[in-house]
Amino acid sequence: MVVAEISGNHGGSLEAALDLVRAAAGAGAHAVKLQTYRPETMTTRSERPDHRLPLDHPLWPGRTLWELYEEAHTPISWHGPIFALADELGIDCFSAPFDSTAVELLESLDAPAYKIASSELVDLPLVRTAAETGKPVILSTAMASLAEIDAAVRAVRSTGNNDVAVLTCAPGYPADPAALNLRSIPVLADALGVPVGLSDHTVGIGPAVAAVALGAVIIEKHVTLSREDGPIDSAFSLTPPELADLVTSTYAAWLALGDPAAGAPADKDVPGRRYRRSLRVTEPVRPGDPVTTHNVRSLRPAGGLGPHEFELVVGRTFTSAAEPGDPLTWDLL
Repeated sequence: MVVAEISGNHGGSLEAALDLVRAAAGAGAHAVKLQTYRPETMTTRSERPDHRLPLDHPLWPGRTLWELYEEAHTPISWHGPIFALADELGIDCFSAPFDSTAVELLESLDAPAYKIASSELVDLPLVRTAAETGKPVILSTAMASLAEIDAAVRAVRSTGNNDVAVLTCAPGYPADPAALNLRSIPVLADALGVPVGLSDHTVGIGPAVAAVALGAVIIEKHVTLSREDGPIDSAFSLTPPELADLVTSTYAAWLALGDPAAGAPADKDVPGRRYRRSLRVTEPVRPGDPVTTHNVRSLRPAGGLGPHEFELVVGRTFTSAAEPGDPLTWDLL
């Protein structure tokens, strides 16, 4: 499942937000995701140092949290049109709520699932509020310890809702691929007994494809109409053609997983097996002629005795005539 995260890449334009939904659907994504909050449900308007990003931040140096959330938020009034368009296009639309009022709004829109953002993972009352809807809950886990992730999963299950998934995620925007630790995917799946995916803030699609090979069943990736326009999250987002590439590449990776068994089954008609080498007659022979390295060789296609059986037949005599290209079988000897 590929989820296209719109986040603040609408750049303050409802029409751009709707275009992002259209682009996600056109690229083959399975769902689009919003973030449902108002600046005042995220933080306070403050100039305190702890409310400001560091001056060396790669994307938003020195900006206050309030400024970021004011620019990036998706207005409440836009949710209805966005959900309606997604429904019209046949693509799921859900959101990450950041307080209980957001859950109430999303329930009124019949949101099919809820995402809990990494920084809200420790807000267990919010986690339970989302879980109490009975809808699937997806937990993002950047910065979290295994104990904190387990507590959030237990919070979901405490409501009687067992439809929970976990997304591994690295902190930072953009994220460093080396910080993803994708090998944690099967570990989390075994430890928690839940489906596991990747919320990917790196540049490109390589880590997401690798995650599928390690068992990820959900891939979340930000999408932008164009990185050149410079919306707030565009630097680490995919353009629509790149999103389409992600969809096809992750699906190919999933198809390639196969079964945990080595080798092709001997009792199945495996494509290409008919062109394997076998022992073939290479010059005209008559009854009584001996099998030699000159008149029998290992050649394509299959149909004759196996090449490994040459030592068993060399020196034996032919009982029937054979022509070049005939498969060497025991009936000829």
